[in-house]
Amino acid sequence: MRAWTIHEHGGPEVLTLRPDAPVSEPGPGEVRIALRACALNHLDTWVRRGLPGVTFPLPMILGCDGAGRVDAWGSGAEEGAADAGVELAVGAAVGIAPGIGCGDCKACASGDDHLCRRYGILGETRDGTCAEFVCVPAKNLLPGADAVGWEAAAATPLVFLTAWQMLIGRAGLRSGESVLVHAAGSGVSTAAISIAQHHGARVMATAGSGDKCAKALALGCERAVNYREDDWGAAAREWTDKRGLDVVIDHVGADTMPTSILSLARGGRVVSCGNTSGPVFDLDMRHVFFKSLSVLGSTMGPLGALRDAWALVVSGDLVPTVSEVFDFDDLPTAHARMGERDLFGKLVVRISAD
Repeated sequence: MRAWTIHEHGGPEVLTLRPDAPVSEPGPGEVRIALRACALNHLDTWVRRGLPGVTFPLPMILGCDGAGRVDAWGSGAEEGAADAGVELAVGAAVGIAPGIGCGDCKACASGDDHLCRRYGILGETRDGTCAEFVCVPAKNLLPGADAVGWEAAAATPLVFLTAWQMLIGRAGLRSGESVLVHAAGSGVSTAAISIAQHHGARVMATAGSGDKCAKALALGCERAVNYREDDWGAAAREWTDKRGLDVVIDHVGADTMPTSILSLARGGRVVSCGNTSGPVFDLDMRHVFFKSLSVLGSTMGPLGALRDAWALVVSGDLVPTVSEVFDFDDLPTAHARMGERDLFGKLVVRISAD
């Protein structure tokens, strides 16, 4: 099969298209997927570049998001497929949940597989989806990808799981609450806007350009603020009639976190899944305990949460935002594009025609 691999860390130039990579046989409980599309996340670029203190199992095929058709399965896969609601038949159209727990520990048994100490992600701890075939546990299948379309199906899993866990699992979002979503053009943020609106929240967004603000408004945000030109903290205060925000979705970090916390209403929650502007900032804890605030961290989420979000994508109640679609041969170009600031939504790579 054709597969994009990395043998060392670096820029997009370290991506190597291997025309004769071996096609793995599915192990016990696994299914092999003939991939039609994969999608890029910042995780892919972090793994490609390397992270200090982290050892990745090189050489490796990158990619944590994908969608395609069932091609083969190993012994015992029927049980996992049944749990996933997938008919185990050659040609079944499926998306792929990117996170994999051990399946045996207390966290996995209680439905919190993302808290498993051996939790891994496709394209990070094992070969991923930037290839013509991938093997995954049958329980990680997501049914009905053909109803969504290959590109949208591939663009869904990681960002909708992350955003769902932030809003529903961690913040406990309630109908009627006010939500601020930072960096509206990112994949996680576009998913968060869609999820928050579906749950009856009012949504405000920040973005780095007027064009992105217009696109955030087109997604249904009530207010969008260009953080390069305007005081978004003051805008949030005005938008909430000086009450403050109930929930802030913040993966920017040092540049936004202090004001995010100050902008919260009593009992408000700020949830972080990253820190693109840096992880260190000053925090006056008096604001936190006097106003009963919650500062919450969130990474990935349980498989059950992704199944809930995926069902709403299949039904059309949640809609992934796809920015651009690339041909498989142009994956390095897509990786380079990830570093540009005018993106709004996900980058998808078309692997093969159906």
